Amino acid sequence: METIGSWELWAGFSAIVIIMLAIDLFVVGGGKEHRVSFKEAAVWSVIWISLSLAFAGALWWYLDGSVGREVANSKALEFITGYLIEKALAVDNVFIWLMLFSFFAVPLELQKRVLLYGVLGAIVMRTIMIFAGAWLITQFHWILYLFGAFLLITGVKMYWFADEKPDLENNKLVKWLRGHMKITTEFHGQNFFTWKNGVRYATPLFLALVLVEVSDLIFAVDSIPAIFAITTDPFIVLTSNIFAILGLRAMYFLLAGVADRFSLLKYGLAIVLMFIGVKMLLIDIYKIPVGFSLAVVAVIIGASVWASLRKEAREKQAS
Repeated sequence: METIGSWELWAGFSAIVIIMLAIDLFVVGGGKEHRVSFKEAAVWSVIWISLSLAFAGALWWYLDGSVGREVANSKALEFITGYLIEKALAVDNVFIWLMLFSFFAVPLELQKRVLLYGVLGAIVMRTIMIFAGAWLITQFHWILYLFGAFLLITGVKMYWFADEKPDLENNKLVKWLRGHMKITTEFHGQNFFTWKNGVRYATPLFLALVLVEVSDLIFAVDSIPAIFAITTDPFIVLTSNIFAILGLRAMYFLLAGVADRFSLLKYGLAIVLMFIGVKMLLIDIYKIPVGFSLAVVAVIIGASVWASLRKEAREKQAS
């Protein structure tokens, strides 16, 4: 398994993740009821993005001094491209979280706690999936074609069903949990479980957490193959994924109040998946440059955001 990940790089990356999670848990208020304001979400979004870009710069500097400018340029570009793809695809996850919290009527001050555990679970799941995927690719190169076909089909389905919303009331997992667990109808603060007359009950907050974790797993199945289309280096794949995930909660609270303004963004995300799927299917015929891929993804996302805002403006004028 070819990787640039030396023990120094892995140690530095691990230290950054541990320190930032500790700040979130013990300083920002991740362990208590906390209503995240738009200003706080914006500040943390800037912090996470800046930290990710600083990591890319530090990675370039380290590689430039150890293995040369060409490798440094290539790997830094791969990281930024992977980060952008993961960040873009995560927007769809944000839309799902909005529906989940609305369905379970989770108060704003409790949503951060659910997402905290959701992010921790996503880090563990994606780490396992990335190393497993990297190993499979080194053993069976043809799996890249399966990933490409999967992304292409997923993109087409996402585009076709972009306006459909999941029916959570008839969701099989929700029905199974309600049929096999005692669940309260009301929240009990930030507790996932509570006791009534000596009997342990789950709260609606626990149901929301389970659905958040499941949604993380489903979206990881889409996003991880997408980054493997950019690079098969597990260090780049994992670091770009984790940095995008760490900023996901801040992005959620930033977009929570304005998500309806980006009605066409899902179509853009679907086109991104289709492009990446085609890129992966052509990998042994023509390798599309990483820089070109970065530009294409940025243009597609930017165009879909612009089109969404234009659509909203026209609808306001018409009304």
